[in-house]
Amino acid sequence: MDKILIVEDDESLGTSLKQYLSDESFEITWAKSIAEAKEQTVDDYKLLILDWMLPDGQGIDFLKEIRGEGKKQPVIMLTARTDLIDKVIGLESGASDYITKPFEPRELVARVRVQIRDKVESQSDATNTAEVLTLRDLIIDSIQRIVTVAEKQVEFTKMEFDFLKLLAESPNRAFSREEILNKVWGYENYPTTRTVDTHVLQIRQKIGEDWIETVRGIGYRLKFEE
Repeated sequence: MDKILIVEDDESLGTSLKQYLSDESFEITWAKSIAEAKEQTVDDYKLLILDWMLPDGQGIDFLKEIRGEGKKQPVIMLTARTDLIDKVIGLESGASDYITKPFEPRELVARVRVQIRDKVESQSDATNTAEVLTLRDLIIDSIQRIVTVAEKQVEFTKMEFDFLKLLAESPNRAFSREEILNKVWGYENYPTTRTVDTHVLQIRQKIGEDWIETVRGIGYRLKFEE
């Protein structure tokens, strides 16, 4: 079970986050100040959720401190600040992601899962580093952004290409619609999950019905048997 450290002084929000993430099968520790957070061993946690404003200082300073110590865990910043400059400061200080209050718990959970997954994948030698992905007669050239199926080149839009590439980088792995939205469209232009379903239909029309499999209650995966 992945462990997450929440650093948040708001009782209502902290209680809600702890309950919601626990229901999603994460092991949660909740610190209500920087001092309490420092009592924890950061290396024990897969991810930190860190509020910007805390009773004994700014979360951004704690973030800089742990980054200065070489801690590389993903950190999602929570803040009521909406100015672009604040977001830039947060990301440049080492935040992995940034979410503005108020937010939907579903969105936070999706971002948490993406960050944990990306951390695991970045530590592996998975095929997602390949410039050309080859899965039987499906070839995805990331440099030229060309998709070939059964030796026939198929025209793809930018989003269709990025969507297919995401699934092909981790064949047989089920992706939730929220993960797909985050990785392909990004939360700055957050569309609805129906957008994902529409693009699946379009991609299936171009490469065949059998490649992308619906995973009931979750989302989609690219089915590949060696």
